[in-house]
Amino acid sequence: MREFEQMEMQFFIKPGTELEWYDTWKEKRMAWHRALGLPVENYRFHDHIKLAHYANAACDIEFKFPMGFKELEGIHSRTDFDLGAHEEHSGKKLRYFDTETNESYVPYVLETSIGLDRMFLAVLSAAYEEEKLANGEERVVLRIPAPIAPVKVTVMPLIKKDGLPEKARAIIDTLKLSHNCQYDDKDSIGKRYRRQDAIGTPYCITVDHDTLNDDAVTLRDRDTMLQERVAIVDLDRIVSEKVDLKGLLGKL
Repeated sequence: MREFEQMEMQFFIKPGTELEWYDTWKEKRMAWHRALGLPVENYRFHDHIKLAHYANAACDIEFKFPMGFKELEGIHSRTDFDLGAHEEHSGKKLRYFDTETNESYVPYVLETSIGLDRMFLAVLSAAYEEEKLANGEERVVLRIPAPIAPVKVTVMPLIKKDGLPEKARAIIDTLKLSHNCQYDDKDSIGKRYRRQDAIGTPYCITVDHDTLNDDAVTLRDRDTMLQERVAIVDLDRIVSEKVDLKGLLGKL
């Protein structure tokens, strides 16, 4: 790529503690990647043998793309090169006074730098699957982890009459303030499921004639294709538990 879109963090630390913090951030960053729910075996560390002149430790988190393992994120212990160079060329002191030890020092920097477009490619390449079903059919499915899937849920009336579309629209009104939802009433229900599988929608809600009597709907899981009957009053809570980013971050 000619451009490398990235997001960086610089963590300021006391000189002499940098290698301890380096190991800590290696662990934290790998935990973040694995929390996405992609296959654990797709990740590995690659430690740098030849270091840049300013670094005393460096590694990459690599991901197994279709073209092999490639860098996804870099973690570098940059010593005092950054602030020391600023201090030298600006003539301004950039020191931190530690009130606990009564000493002044130029902080060392521990940097993490993640490729945003590479993360996008990692998710798509790991999620894409052409699956052979038990009945001999095939489906294309994007198994994007539910918390980062663009569309969280699609609501589908079984047919376009008998009050089912109106009921489906009413359900969307209860969900759309919390989640990105779609409405789909075109083609057979099977074709609609396949369309949503292909764009990575983790859950589909089907409104049928029984819904008008029992105020319940069928909730279908993209990955397992299992369906369960769920009360409409519980939908917002159930969907939120399944797709909320807080659940993903809670694994860290």
